[in-house]
Amino acid sequence: MRLTIFDIENWKEIGATLARNKTRTFLTGFGIFWGTAMLAILLGGARGAKDLLMRNFNGFATNSGIIFTSNTSMPYKGHQKGRYWNLDITDMERMREAFPGLKTVTEQYTSSGVSFRNGKYSYSGAVNGASPEYCDVMVPTIYHGRFINHADVSLERKVAIVGQKIANELYPGDPSPLGKDILVNGISYNIIGIAGQTNEINMGSRIDESVILPSSTYRRAFRRGNTVDVIMMVAKDGVKISDLEPQIKRLLFVRHSIAPDDLSACDIFDVSEQFEMVDNLFMGVSLLAFFIGFSTLLAGVIGIGNIMWVIVKERTQEIGIRRAIGAKPSDIIVQILSEGIMLTTVAGTAGICMATAALGITQFITANEISTPRFQMQPGQALTIMVTFIVLGTLAGLIPAVKAMKIKPVEALNDK
Repeated sequence: MRLTIFDIENWKEIGATLARNKTRTFLTGFGIFWGTAMLAILLGGARGAKDLLMRNFNGFATNSGIIFTSNTSMPYKGHQKGRYWNLDITDMERMREAFPGLKTVTEQYTSSGVSFRNGKYSYSGAVNGASPEYCDVMVPTIYHGRFINHADVSLERKVAIVGQKIANELYPGDPSPLGKDILVNGISYNIIGIAGQTNEINMGSRIDESVILPSSTYRRAFRRGNTVDVIMMVAKDGVKISDLEPQIKRLLFVRHSIAPDDLSACDIFDVSEQFEMVDNLFMGVSLLAFFIGFSTLLAGVIGIGNIMWVIVKERTQEIGIRRAIGAKPSDIIVQILSEGIMLTTVAGTAGICMATAALGITQFITANEISTPRFQMQPGQALTIMVTFIVLGTLAGLIPAVKAMKIKPVEALNDK
């Protein structure tokens, strides 16, 4: 015996039943359509928004930290309160020896308001001093040439990495001024690379608007001796900068005669904490998006239950006649549930398709040469939404279907 749910005539009848009251069917279907679309858009949009925000940190090491110094806030061992102190090369060497959990310990220098010149063209910007390990913390975009290597540092070579914006200003019409010279505060340096950055993080200054010199060359040119502006570090996998912070401060404070409980003398900026904040923020956003979307979805499911009640009420006499001529209770249940399932499937599929199109357009608009935010749902998410909606829609129609099954033929025929 053929099951009613696979009967083509049954589905034609369902379509005719839904078409008899177009306004009611449309409004109920729209509620399902909108609920599905909103849940899909909110879930996919939350993921894409996170990718869009994380693009601002592109190329920056997530498990890194930066050490800054400041004035002391208390006297200690004969030193007055308010003393300013500097990090130095020895501090970096001690840290490398004392903390095997640190993969990279490197320095950076910055001087602003420096004059750059090429013939009649001039520009004022920042000069950074860096080592090759700088790339462990933040990966610059090298448009032409190369970055600083260890030979440049050890030999104190007079070479420079020039930011893309400075290169455009000083060498107009020359797409790659490699091998040419640039005057930095009147001193000539040979250009070995043109660089820029794709994120929004400023390490002293943006690379596009800076000239980078080997750290040793910078110290000599700007008479910095062995001092260091900031120390940057990257921890190994499984090691957190925040866990090492007390030990790092203790090492530095002992060497520079700073009170152990002086909270103002040194600050360690833990970048990993910022990334954790972003992750927690978007976890909350995703949960909120799911709650709002599911609430909208639930409203659509309630609409299905309501329309099923109305359909059962309107078709009481028809159901009674079917029972009178031998229709089984299961046939009545399948008939009523099939109408809800059909409406849910058609409207829900349309909602998923609309959400996919909207997310795809958003992804296309926000994509650039850096990255493409994932404004899309996973196939499993879309399938889960559809299955959940169909199951809930079926459950919503189950109570009216059971009521229809219990209608007695005599009572139904007398119903007006």
